[in-house]
Amino acid sequence: MAKSEAVKDPAVKGKLKLILLLVLALLLAIGLSVGATWFFLHKSDSKPAAEPAAAAANVKQPAIYESMAPAFVANFNQNGRQRYMQVSITMQARDQAALDALKVHMPVIRNNLVMLFSGQSFETLATPVGQEMLRQKATASVQEVAQKEVGKLVIDQLLFTNFVLQ
Repeated sequence: MAKSEAVKDPAVKGKLKLILLLVLALLLAIGLSVGATWFFLHKSDSKPAAEPAAAAANVKQPAIYESMAPAFVANFNQNGRQRYMQVSITMQARDQAALDALKVHMPVIRNNLVMLFSGQSFETLATPVGQEMLRQKATASVQEVAQKEVGKLVIDQLLFTNFVLQ
């Protein structure tokens, strides 16, 4: 009987060593994973210290307002009656040089806006929601020309400084 116990002990000790090695390897892998995660997370935390200097350079510039004169006039035919719309527009931008570059293309911008305004329905424009939708469409139209001709969105928004329906 002593021989059978002696034979079992080396087999048990071998399995125990294998289990112990697997547990140590698993703990080592977990430790390396936690260490690598901590290293990379703290490494990215050190970068924001350098970024505020770059962010300070990207502070929003003050708004520049440029009026589009003369005012736009569009006519509508509603139920056999002639109706008119007069809109004065001011462009809001933040880069004077880009705004000056866009002014070269003012005939294209004015043409697109006249076509946009004359294609609207009088009933829709009589509501504040319709006016806001038209303002957003006009802004998108000018931004499209700016992107195509200047290479960037120069205009932040268009503002209707006068809006008359008659």
